Amino acid sequence: MKILVINGPNLNMLGIREPGIYGKNTFADLLKLLEETAQAEGIGIEQFQSNHEGAIVDKIQWAYGKVDGIVINPAAYTHTSVAILDALKAVSIPAVEVHISDVDSRESFRQVSYAGLACYKTIKGHGLEGYREAIRYLVELLGHRIS
Repeated sequence: MKILVINGPNLNMLGIREPGIYGKNTFADLLKLLEETAQAEGIGIEQFQSNHEGAIVDKIQWAYGKVDGIVINPAAYTHTSVAILDALKAVSIPAVEVHISDVDSRESFRQVSYAGLACYKTIKGHGLEGYREAIRYLVELLGHRIS
């Protein structure tokens, strides 16, 4: 089983960007957590981060036939990108949306998630641990789908 983890704009700035909202853990800390989780679950993982909407769409399309699940934190594109929504719908790969902060308790424009419309589940406000939850959810979901 292979899971693709996609991170959108500014997530490469974790630890620097608004630590009161996103915490003090760095992007390197997130990559380490992803690798440790993949190893513990016995799965393959690929990580992708881009600040560019089209690159994220391209990566989702690339994933067709290559990965079993997607964990995606579209970041700011969550609230604006129909293109990412359409790409997720096009490939029909089970996906889980993750947000480090609790977007529901933030600005009103953050209440809308286009990408979430194509996801099985959304995990919000659990910090970096939300990624581990998302991976475990997909492992369980896909395990049940295979059996």
